[in-house]
Amino acid sequence: MDQLLTMLRAAGDATRLRLLILLFEAELTVSELTQILGQSQPRVSRHLKLLSDAGLIERFKEGSWVFYRAADTGPGAEFARSLLAQTDRTEGVALADGRRLSEVRKARAEVAAAFFAANAAQWERIRSLHAPEKDVEDAIVRVLKAAPLSALLDAGTGTGRMLELLAPFIARGVGVDVSAEMLAIARDRLARAGIHHCQVRLADIFHLPFSADAPSFDAVLFHQVLHYLDDPQAAIVDAARVLRPEGRILVADFAPHTLEFLRAELAHRRLGFSDAEVWGWFRAAGLSPLTTEAIAPAAAAGLDKLTVKIWVGGRKSGRINLTQKDAA
Repeated sequence: MDQLLTMLRAAGDATRLRLLILLFEAELTVSELTQILGQSQPRVSRHLKLLSDAGLIERFKEGSWVFYRAADTGPGAEFARSLLAQTDRTEGVALADGRRLSEVRKARAEVAAAFFAANAAQWERIRSLHAPEKDVEDAIVRVLKAAPLSALLDAGTGTGRMLELLAPFIARGVGVDVSAEMLAIARDRLARAGIHHCQVRLADIFHLPFSADAPSFDAVLFHQVLHYLDDPQAAIVDAARVLRPEGRILVADFAPHTLEFLRAELAHRRLGFSDAEVWGWFRAAGLSPLTTEAIAPAAAAGLDKLTVKIWVGGRKSGRINLTQKDAA
């Protein structure tokens, strides 16, 4: 009863209802909300605190910025969703707020696009070295869909492409990354795609900001991330901590190769991984090796191309299903 009254009091104000509507549409900072509502920062902050205390919204820090978004789990999320279902966002103040939100999103997208353009050349160079991205993505979707996939953690989400790809198959997705610039691109990507059940966070994948007391995820995905890390095993071990009992970890990365320029020019610490290495990380995390698959470049692509490997480990015992065309 007390919690319900707290939620009713928090939502029972015109400004706080406007904030709730906006935060269902996007993750926003106080300054962005101030710009949209045309109210002072102290006043907006007070309203946000009441909504946060009532469990209707979430607050999270990203460097020197603080973002807010509507709660996506718990009683507050259910209450807010039922409340928002009764609101008309096609007229009056809500419509005007929506237009100003579009302007804020446009400005944010321009900043993200500039960063992407400045770095696109090196990303394209790497993509040109391995199998078509579509083949890799199709394999990731197929493997992850083979078992229950309600909640997904994308560790090292980068541009948010994996969240966008897997959004149709999950109820909830979270992406973490240590780059605020990459997260800006990811937020823009998800917003443009109209994906509201996925979110991104600034976080260290060696110390994931989720409790082991209530494991949250059916799957954790490391897509082209581990070759940048100095201790991939530590990242795998921490990811296993937040897995549900039958959860899985999927690693998509390169098989061993000899392209030294990737280390010298593009900050790759490791030149691919062997099956034995990845299986060893899984076992150190208390997981069993479940399956592996290789996506090799076309035969005509040349000897200096990269093979992408997929490895899956989980707590559920299972026979390793070797489906790769080439032993790596």
